[in-house]
Amino acid sequence: MSRPTDLASPLALVLPCYNPPANWAANIIASLARFEALLPAEAQPVHLYLINDGSAGVPPAAVELLRASLPCFTYLSYPENRGKGYALRTGIAQVTEPLCLFTDIDFPYEETSMATVFEALRAGHCDVAVGARDEAYYAQVPASRVFISRLLRRSTRLLLGLAVSDTQCGLKGFNQQGKEVFLRGSIDRYLFDLEFIFLASRPTSRLRVKPVPVRLKPGIVFSRMSPKILLNESGSFLKILLARYV
Repeated sequence: MSRPTDLASPLALVLPCYNPPANWAANIIASLARFEALLPAEAQPVHLYLINDGSAGVPPAAVELLRASLPCFTYLSYPENRGKGYALRTGIAQVTEPLCLFTDIDFPYEETSMATVFEALRAGHCDVAVGARDEAYYAQVPASRVFISRLLRRSTRLLLGLAVSDTQCGLKGFNQQGKEVFLRGSIDRYLFDLEFIFLASRPTSRLRVKPVPVRLKPGIVFSRMSPKILLNESGSFLKILLARYV
């Protein structure tokens, strides 16, 4: 574990990491620079939290490159792969900044979309800003993921009654009130997003949840969803559905 410098930052960006792609550290540095160029001066520098989710493919040299290149950087690591939800809760629990965004390590969404999510929070339009993908998203993902995504969106509307149906977009942000609710989650893998939006949307949470249109970068490649993940996450969905009536 490493700690950041003493520089203050009003914005945290949390990235989970598991067997990252080639040149991932250099891509983080370049993408973060493009993102920061879109932010007001008071939002810079962004504090980057990188969480190694039990991955063996994170060479120390890459971490040192990030530490040397970024003025606000925290690296967290643990030996066993626990899932994206667990990794994000681990990192977000360490965040001290008033606003927090999270996305994937390959920065799949346009930096302008990330800035739009930040601005919705900074302007006080919401407590939780949820990236909402348009139809162009489905042209860039495998057919199996398209089917799963559309089925989940319909189930979210019909069975859970959530106003935000696109719960699985990999770009979200929140303020301190949203952070508290995020950390109450317990699902470690695929459906941690759905659990978070479900908890944030409950009347007792008193949070304003707002969808924010976002766009993928060209050429982003998504992996296929394995049957094992689908089987495990069906139990997670049932857990969320039952919680609606508690």
